[in-house]
Amino acid sequence: MTRDEIYDHLAKVYLGKRQNVAEQKKKKTLNRSWLVINGVITAVILLSTVYGFTAFLTRRVTFQNEVFYSLNNNPVRIVYDLNDPFPSTKSFSIAIPDKDVSKYKRLNLMIRGMSEAYPGIVKMVVSNKRNEKAMYYIHNVQGAWQKVSVSLDKLDLTDWSSVTDVSFVLEAWNVDFKKGAVLIDDISFSN
Repeated sequence: MTRDEIYDHLAKVYLGKRQNVAEQKKKKTLNRSWLVINGVITAVILLSTVYGFTAFLTRRVTFQNEVFYSLNNNPVRIVYDLNDPFPSTKSFSIAIPDKDVSKYKRLNLMIRGMSEAYPGIVKMVVSNKRNEKAMYYIHNVQGAWQKVSVSLDKLDLTDWSSVTDVSFVLEAWNVDFKKGAVLIDDISFSN
């Protein structure tokens, strides 16, 4: 081997090793950056999964607290005429199938008078199989929808497991207009 060949050989060995060291550092840097990117992606997926499960579980608990039992699907229209030749009361009753409503806390409904002739006051009566009746007067029934939510504690029934019907009574002595119509909707028991 000549001197030039030895120098070339040494240069290749030395420079090749230097290139390998630089390539290894570059590979380590690339591996670290891929590791960081994969870590960030994994963290995002993990956080979104945990958030999704907690949102689902939270919504489920809320849904259990707001259980309701609906009594009607469409608005009920009660047309009444309480003038002299007609009876002095008009009532409408919604039968409740055998359902234990003691687990509920409220009786809800939406009510409004039709046109310009509204009753002003409507009596709501809840009855059970023991012939007990609980009354509640709904005031200010006028042309706009009014949401009514009555606590079952305010209604004096001893047995809520055998409720038979919910009635709405219009009495001639207790209405603003003796002839008109009432709409009642969204009658339900809820928590």
